[in-house]
Amino acid sequence: MLEPLNQPAPYVYSLVCLRCGVIYPVSVAPPYVCGCRPNVGSDLGTLDLQYDYTAIQQTITPGQLAADPDRSIGHYWPLLPIADRHLLPPLAVGNTPLMQPMQLGAHLGLPKLFIKDDGRNPSSSFKDRASAIAVARARQQGYTMVATASTGNAAAALASQCAAVGQKNVIFVPKSAPPAKIAQLLVYGSNVLAIDGTYDQAFDLCIEACHIFGWYNRNTGYNPYMTEGKKTVAFEIAEQLAKWRMRSAERGIGSPVYSEFRTPNSELFQAPDAVFVSVGDGCIIGGVHKGFKDLLALGWIEKMPRLYGVQSTQSAALYDAWRRDLPLPEAVVATTRADSISVNAPRDAIKALNAVRQTNGAFIAVPDTAILQAILPLARLGAVFAEPAGAAAYAGLVQAVQQKLVRPDETIVLINTGSGLKDVAATMQVTGGVTVIPPTLDAVFNATKDV
Repeated sequence: MLEPLNQPAPYVYSLVCLRCGVIYPVSVAPPYVCGCRPNVGSDLGTLDLQYDYTAIQQTITPGQLAADPDRSIGHYWPLLPIADRHLLPPLAVGNTPLMQPMQLGAHLGLPKLFIKDDGRNPSSSFKDRASAIAVARARQQGYTMVATASTGNAAAALASQCAAVGQKNVIFVPKSAPPAKIAQLLVYGSNVLAIDGTYDQAFDLCIEACHIFGWYNRNTGYNPYMTEGKKTVAFEIAEQLAKWRMRSAERGIGSPVYSEFRTPNSELFQAPDAVFVSVGDGCIIGGVHKGFKDLLALGWIEKMPRLYGVQSTQSAALYDAWRRDLPLPEAVVATTRADSISVNAPRDAIKALNAVRQTNGAFIAVPDTAILQAILPLARLGAVFAEPAGAAAYAGLVQAVQQKLVRPDETIVLINTGSGLKDVAATMQVTGGVTVIPPTLDAVFNATKDV
């Protein structure tokens, strides 16, 4: 364990409550939520970090940032809430591929469709981004124990990040979490507590335990610093799209839009027109929004993309709140097969609703049958193996195309939040499994003649 560092992150100057508007200087900010939060179970008192963008602009240019050899999320160190990027665990978090699946794009009539595959992170999920920040901040502040509640992915991410630096941790998961995710926790050496109850119950129990026992709390939607890790995906999308645009220009291909005059900064960062991502608690889409807001405030991109949050119809609290124009969602009884987005009461609802409303995007609700079926085209036409929650984003995009929410000439990014290896049972269910034959050529012929 490193000695705790007293200096704050260099460019974070305050935290603001998104409910009551109170601004806290970094030195006196509460560790997690505002005092206006009346109880543990409500989504109130959410804090948001504020950066000194002028100071960042005076310190580093987009060109310098692009030239930084660190290809992990530490690459974006001026926009991270840590005192020293060397506090991050030594794992290759971030810099996941942004791919242009031509067959899948043609299938949807979207020639500029891209997939950001965060299933390539060290623990095979998007959640490594936030967990790396959690471990760095815990080390910075001298905590001996880190804890989180999770349906599986955030837990596995935290377990792997902790293992990389020898950080003790306690994981609260509902006992219904997929076995593959539980296996990750156990192999990394975490203290795993399977709760005989829901994710929401595990979440509240984790908060209480951290408060009583003095542990660092990584819970999504409760710890405001988790948004800061998740926003790095927006930085990468913008940087990778700019590189794609420049390569296309060099080859003389692509839409005329890529030959328009652009500012020097936007040569290195390029925002898409729309981003699709699955939503449970709401922290990921809130992080995507925060990342693009950072880039826009710095003048490094020229527009804000529309953000589309995709939920299962069997866990649609945020979709319902957006559709009914409610300030906060009402709790539901979540029963979706996509366990990573199965949430009764979204804990980062304010940020999630802001992300959609402030970008003129939308929430989309799709049935579980569509989510499971979406695993196949993603794999067979896009070569991306997604767990159900990751596939939900594609199911939402299909619906958006049908509803004409996106145009064929737009640049669309779909975020896969987790590898299909996280939930092999779902894949076996949707594919129907294998064909068993006797060891004869006749059997081979009969089994393949119609292929």
